[in-house]
Amino acid sequence: MEAADEFLKYRSPLVSRYASKEMAYNFSDRKKFSTWRKLWIYLAKAEKALGLPITDAQIQEMESHEKDIDFAMAAEEERKLRHDVMAHVHTFAHCCPTAAPIIHLGATSCYVGDNTDLIMLRDGFDILLPKLARVIDRLANFAEKYADLPTLGFTHYQPAQLTTVGKRACLWLQDLAMDMRNLQRARDDLRFRGVKGTTGTQASFLQLFQGDHDKVEELDRMVTEMAAFKKSYLVTGQTYSRKVDVDCLSTLASLGATVHKICTDIRLLANLKEIEEPFEKEQIGSSAMPYKRNPMRAERCCSLARHLLALMADPLHTASVQWLERTLDDSANRRISLPESFLTADIILTTLQNITEGLVVYPKVIERHIRHELPFMATENIIMAMVQAGGNRQDCHEKIRVLSQEAAAVVKQEGGDNDLLARVQRDTYFAPILGQLDTILDPKTFIGRAPQQVARFLSEEIHPLLEPYKAKMDVKIELEL
Repeated sequence: MEAADEFLKYRSPLVSRYASKEMAYNFSDRKKFSTWRKLWIYLAKAEKALGLPITDAQIQEMESHEKDIDFAMAAEEERKLRHDVMAHVHTFAHCCPTAAPIIHLGATSCYVGDNTDLIMLRDGFDILLPKLARVIDRLANFAEKYADLPTLGFTHYQPAQLTTVGKRACLWLQDLAMDMRNLQRARDDLRFRGVKGTTGTQASFLQLFQGDHDKVEELDRMVTEMAAFKKSYLVTGQTYSRKVDVDCLSTLASLGATVHKICTDIRLLANLKEIEEPFEKEQIGSSAMPYKRNPMRAERCCSLARHLLALMADPLHTASVQWLERTLDDSANRRISLPESFLTADIILTTLQNITEGLVVYPKVIERHIRHELPFMATENIIMAMVQAGGNRQDCHEKIRVLSQEAAAVVKQEGGDNDLLARVQRDTYFAPILGQLDTILDPKTFIGRAPQQVARFLSEEIHPLLEPYKAKMDVKIELEL
């Protein structure tokens, strides 16, 4: 096929445009079918060790051809047989004529299919976890740097009591830390399907070992260990329970929800010009409006996170309709939903790392927004100061209410600046506290314990979580697109 022919077919942008090489390889045909061959080798080795008539020469022949897969032959075999596993059994047997009689001995298709899926899920988590750790690390550095920088808080997307830029980042971090624990738990909960036979009863292997139950159990244990799993599922049907896929993909969907929230916040703050994602020197924000600096990375994360959330429906439906020991209507769906979930999670983490490594904060813009709203927020403090200076609380409240309404009218009806402070300064009633106004209106007196919360949260929850990944923190992300 000529190189130009690839542009005549649909290509998933998850791979052609966005995914990392390591995650794209994890779900590649090369990885899948070479793993099938490894599993056939593990099975033959274990069967030989337990007394079946398999020779060293047969195993060596299989090992020497583990990676030289004739994909064209396998495709032709599948066209004839309409069975992907048997197509690859025949293809492997073709280059291993001595070992041909014992390849796939006693096994069913799910021995290679399901076990390979479990290996890919495990390896997929192993790719994602360090990437998530790096995002958390970059965001923790950001939170620490801006732990005491006051900023407007927002509830209902309306200005509320002040928080700090770093404290807000800790809200993002808390969700990411939950995702980290969830991904690690899902990864650690994975078991191997192992050697279970056609309906999970191990009947074919019991026959091979002439009724020796201990040897069948040892075969299962040996193959599980060779595949680097600590345990196998004690009971299966033909497949491992599709609830396992639900468990794995639900953690990824939950991560998608977290990333969508974080990147939506960044987009909102970019509109306020308080925070921006990285913007390259020659990057173009709009083809029509050259001044624009669009948050395209955060928008990409939100777009792909929606896809990740939508994929969650697939394993739920699949698990719910698996009849008895198994039906094949899981297969085509899982070929799409499992890889796409991990590929999408990989992409949004890579993109989010790039964002968090280059977030730009504009303190002067943040300060201007605070100045615009703080006089209203400070009214209670002004009342308290007046009472402490000997004033009447109710009289002061009424004075402030009238002045606040007048200032609000200037802002809303005339488009002017908030002049409440100037009105207070002009009113002789407030003469006793005029010297205190600068202190009363210091933004740092409105942020409560935000800096202390940041320090404790990072120390007690984030830094210990990142400890296992310290050696993998130095990877920087530069997006090609």
